[in-house]
Amino acid sequence: MRYVVRRLLFFVATLWAALTLNFIIPRIMPGGPLLGLMEKFRRDNVSPATLHALEVALGIHPHEGWLPAYIQYLGACLTLHFGVSYMEFPNSVMSVVMQGLPWTLGLIGVTTVLSFVFGTLIGIVGAWRRGSWLDNVLPPVFVIATAFPYFFVGMLALMLFSFTLHWLPFNDAYSQPPSWTWSSVWDILQHAFLPALTIVVTSIGGWILTMRNTMITVLAEDYVRMARAKGLPSRRVMYDYGARNAILPNLAGFAMSLGFVVSGAVLVEYLFNYPGVGYLLIQAISAQDYPLMQALFLLITVAVLLAVLVADFATMWLDPRTRGTS
Repeated sequence: MRYVVRRLLFFVATLWAALTLNFIIPRIMPGGPLLGLMEKFRRDNVSPATLHALEVALGIHPHEGWLPAYIQYLGACLTLHFGVSYMEFPNSVMSVVMQGLPWTLGLIGVTTVLSFVFGTLIGIVGAWRRGSWLDNVLPPVFVIATAFPYFFVGMLALMLFSFTLHWLPFNDAYSQPPSWTWSSVWDILQHAFLPALTIVVTSIGGWILTMRNTMITVLAEDYVRMARAKGLPSRRVMYDYGARNAILPNLAGFAMSLGFVVSGAVLVEYLFNYPGVGYLLIQAISAQDYPLMQALFLLITVAVLLAVLVADFATMWLDPRTRGTS
């Protein structure tokens, strides 16, 4: 119980620090967050009254004190009301975020889980059968692929499957209005295949290498040798005694990667013009849409913190020794 309370207190303190930094950083930038937007309207000879009306419409209070603004900001975080998006006016920030979030969760979330699951399984079997063809072929191939950046693998996939073979579409998430019909689902899967392939190919090698090395170390422990000496089935020794303990260090890394799912693989989404959160973040930065950027940064931070918290609890469940040491 004490371990759980400490973890929760750490989560709350870290979340408060992230919220505060997310509030302060835009306000200490030179010129303020709306300088570029205001200058654009001033170049068009917009009157001061019109500028003031625009500030009111966007919820901007340039002369408001920091403390009232901070209290209002915390309230907005609790109610998920971040105001109006500058580049999608008059749409709210959360409505814009919700347009991209399902695409990112569907693409990046599924590929991250698949990479972790298959990479972990390959690492387990490779360590258990050291020297076999599986151990000699798959880990080196995927580890080499991991060394290539996202955009390079993505461009190779585009050149081969889209521009040379013309098998798959090369941008966007769909070519017809999304619906629950089979033709629409198939269309979405076709558009998602290349970005998903890019993410899996460039990330699975890290999970394989980490799990394989940790598994080899665990298999040399005395309790694993004892389990073998007792004549337990090989499958039980491999999973219950070896993999269960070897996977613990991987959980923290998986939690971090799962948390960053919300941010999307920015380069992949930008390369394939995929309308997820990563692509939306690039658009918000280009348009200097600070309310949208704040909401996205906050969403990413909360997702990472929650994923790490869940990983801590999973580690506590798998290895009770951590309860008295953290």
